[in-house]
Amino acid sequence: AAVLGGAVGIRASGPEDIAAIRSAVRLPIIGIYKYDLPGFQVRITPTVALAVEIAQAGADLIALDATQRPHPGGIEAGDLIKQVKAKTGKPVLADISTLQEGLRAAEAGADAILPTLSGYTDYSPQRTEPYFELIEELASRLSVPVIAEGRIAMPAQAVQALALGAWAVCVGSAITRPRWIAEQFATALLRKGSNEKDAVV
Repeated sequence: AAVLGGAVGIRASGPEDIAAIRSAVRLPIIGIYKYDLPGFQVRITPTVALAVEIAQAGADLIALDATQRPHPGGIEAGDLIKQVKAKTGKPVLADISTLQEGLRAAEAGADAILPTLSGYTDYSPQRTEPYFELIEELASRLSVPVIAEGRIAMPAQAVQALALGAWAVCVGSAITRPRWIAEQFATALLRKGSNEKDAVV
């Protein structure tokens, strides 16, 4: 559906889904591996071994958590970026939550920076809208591409991100989660009143 709708790339999680998508579409795949490890908050490709798995499954690029939060094995985000690039031979995309994390990830060799985790770390601003100021600041200070991601729910927001300097835009829930999409409509309509005519069908 994303391909038919005009997407130019797919972001997908886990070796099984990545392999299935790779067999069905020819677009570039940004691979991630959402994996929960006890005692750690990072869950987007938290280890080199998981990165290797999704690379072998067919991912063209590897995205990983490049926040300052503790990573398994005590590895720092910058070293994780370097090791994943070395072990997979793939470009690495750094998911970050603050400007400083983005600057450090680029310095460590990340091939693109995504503010995906802004609002998902306890020390980054908690917002319901895309963090446009962060997108603009990253784009103005980095020489590597900035891919806008995080709470982009409307086409106009995607266009605004490009106008602020983003190289590309990655949209998640607004495309992939029908229940979440329906809830947005239902919640908005309920705020207008509880009349039966306001129901979402």
